[in-house]
Amino acid sequence: MTIAVVHGPNLRLLGRREPHVYGTDTLAQINAALESLARELGVELEIFQSNHEGEILDFLEEVSGRARGILINPAGLTHTSVTLRDAVLGLGLPTVEVHLSNPAARETFRHRSFVAPVALGTVAGFGKNSYLLGLRALFAHLEPSVE
Repeated sequence: MTIAVVHGPNLRLLGRREPHVYGTDTLAQINAALESLARELGVELEIFQSNHEGEILDFLEEVSGRARGILINPAGLTHTSVTLRDAVLGLGLPTVEVHLSNPAARETFRHRSFVAPVALGTVAGFGKNSYLLGLRALFAHLEPSVE
């Protein structure tokens, strides 16, 4: 089973970008933790990061033929991208949205997610563990249907 992992804009800056908000883990450390958990669960990950919305949309379309689900941190696109929402809905793949921080506890403009209404669920506010909890939840959703 393959799961697509998508990291949105500015996430390559993790570890040095507002560590009081996003923590000190780098994107490489988050990816390593995800890969380790994936091995434990017996799944493969296709991991992608881009600062460009169109590249993320292209990746989702391209990986949709291989992936059984999507784990996504849309980052700033969470609150702005109708096209990302439409892509997630249109692909019809089970999707879990994750965030390192808790958007509901931050600025008002971060309280609305375009992705959340078309996702299975959202895990937010637990730093790197948001990704790991999200991957576990997505796997648990997909696992009963594995043949």
